[in-house]
Amino acid sequence: MTTPDAPALPLRPELADEVPYGAPQLDVPVRLNVNENPYPPSDEVVATVAERVAQAAHTLNRYPDRDFADLRADLADYLAVESGVRLDPTQVWAANGSNEIMLHLLQAFGGPGRTAVSFAPTYSMYPEYARDTHTRWVTGRRAEDFTIDPDAAVALIEAEQPSVVLLASPNNPTGTALDPGTIEAVLDAATRVPAVVVVDEAYAEFRREGTPSALALLDRYPHLAVTRTMSKAFAAAGLRLGYLAASSALVDALRVVRLPYHLSAVTQAAARAALEHRESLLAQVADLRAGRDELVAWLRQQHVGGRPLQVAESDANFVLFGVLDDRHAVWQGLLDRGVLIRETGPDGWLRVSVGTPGETQAFKDALTAVIGEKEQ
Repeated sequence: MTTPDAPALPLRPELADEVPYGAPQLDVPVRLNVNENPYPPSDEVVATVAERVAQAAHTLNRYPDRDFADLRADLADYLAVESGVRLDPTQVWAANGSNEIMLHLLQAFGGPGRTAVSFAPTYSMYPEYARDTHTRWVTGRRAEDFTIDPDAAVALIEAEQPSVVLLASPNNPTGTALDPGTIEAVLDAATRVPAVVVVDEAYAEFRREGTPSALALLDRYPHLAVTRTMSKAFAAAGLRLGYLAASSALVDALRVVRLPYHLSAVTQAAARAALEHRESLLAQVADLRAGRDELVAWLRQQHVGGRPLQVAESDANFVLFGVLDDRHAVWQGLLDRGVLIRETGPDGWLRVSVGTPGETQAFKDALTAVIGEKEQ
């Protein structure tokens, strides 16, 4: 008896040659490739999370609070302390990572016949959010220093008439923070379209002193959405909690497209527990900032092929450096020495996360050895 051939799966044609997103997950001594906070939560934080999750477990037979009012209030309180901007809890939204927040935004404001605009190089998931929501994707280009020219941005918005504009500040993979004037120019242009402007501040807590948050613009621009995450500065990448600040009307639009009960009771309990310990969880942010600045200075002193390395200005917890004739060979050489970084961004560039002092030193030693081999 012969087995009939399995029928072809009716996959959407635009997905036929796509592969799942994801950075390499390799078991090596030093992992500096996905911009995690290298410092794990303290025993005190772990105990509080375990206690709150245990309490939530007693009611797992019931659906969680669908609109998670208490968590939104806690997040609003945190943003008031972190940025000095006081928001009503109805202006805050949360989801399973900032990825889901972005998907909600494209579901609500993108779609067939609509366009999303951004400026490359930037986060590689943005075009995938557009693809998954049948939203046309258009990118402008950043300048050589990875900033965005406001006049060029306004011209692109006027030409493409997008419904969504995605800006990352600090930008991934470059670490570049946007000038507030550039953000305001984009917001003014988007007012005329109209379009929603999303400022992705996943790395905002690492920004340098004096670098403002786009949260300060919310009271003037109701079409602005500022996204954040607990994955980075909060040392809670495994929690998967992203959130957004915007007008109540914009948040209400996201409530239409979100799946019912999308934030589990366990996630809500763990996130609120982490927010109780925000001071201790954020205690290492200053050290990571200092480590980043020192790493930038060190990298700029290194030479490859007789040329000093170029290093992007960073307000994040990572550093982009280049230009390398064969970046993959350098990446592989580091990996062979037990150090994993990210092969991403423009050709010739690599991105390294800021680790503990020991991890950063291991990266420096490995890079010095790799460069030395190439110079021989």
